[in-house]
Amino acid sequence: MDKICIGADEKYTDRALELASRLRLDYVEKEMMNREEMFLYYDENGLSLNANGQSMRGDFRTMVKRLQHNNLSHELLVKASKIKDVVGEMRLLDATAGMGEDSLILAAAGFKVDMYEYNPIIVALLEDALLRGRDDPDLAAIVSRMTVHNEDSIEAMRHLDYRPDCILLDPMFPARQKSSLVKKKFQLLQQLEQPCMEERELLEAATMAKPRKIIIKRMLKGPYLANIKPSYSITGKSIRYDCIMIN
Repeated sequence: MDKICIGADEKYTDRALELASRLRLDYVEKEMMNREEMFLYYDENGLSLNANGQSMRGDFRTMVKRLQHNNLSHELLVKASKIKDVVGEMRLLDATAGMGEDSLILAAAGFKVDMYEYNPIIVALLEDALLRGRDDPDLAAIVSRMTVHNEDSIEAMRHLDYRPDCILLDPMFPARQKSSLVKKKFQLLQQLEQPCMEERELLEAATMAKPRKIIIKRMLKGPYLANIKPSYSITGKSIRYDCIMIN
């Protein structure tokens, strides 16, 4: 993949320049941008990732309805995250945070969530979504429980200074054969990140952190992560959550 550049509407030039400096990206004037190449762009709606006529940005507003109590209780991920006999706020580590949608659901369910994402471009998009969420009355309390870390989660889990109640693993699914079946945002993200090739190392690091439970998101008929059979699974129409209990 060619080097990513960044641009902005005039009002947001300073913000784009600050991010360009932090990520060592080239800042390009709007009229000079090549729309066929991948680039970041700041405008009134926040930071977006763009390439070949496609565009995506983190937008937690689209999930507000799912976060309402009556709907949240039906989320498979919330059901999978339940642990008996735990009092007070629980702490969860999302080892494959991506754009933070699963973390948002878990934060809405009451977890304090540490999100780990090693790709700095995805981290920038996630940080922008969190920033806008803090200004939204429907989201502010939820995103206040979410912290993003630009780190390799495998190394981080090997050296944690606390014991998480849960660890969520969601290795990126391989790209499907028919591109029309893949959502636009995943088409873009897959240009930045490839599906996880270190499944065993990921699961071993999660086990080393000694959470009470490891939750693994998989395709409904996909294989077990690293071929390790879970304690039990919760299944939906297209995905399942494999749960491994740790003594």
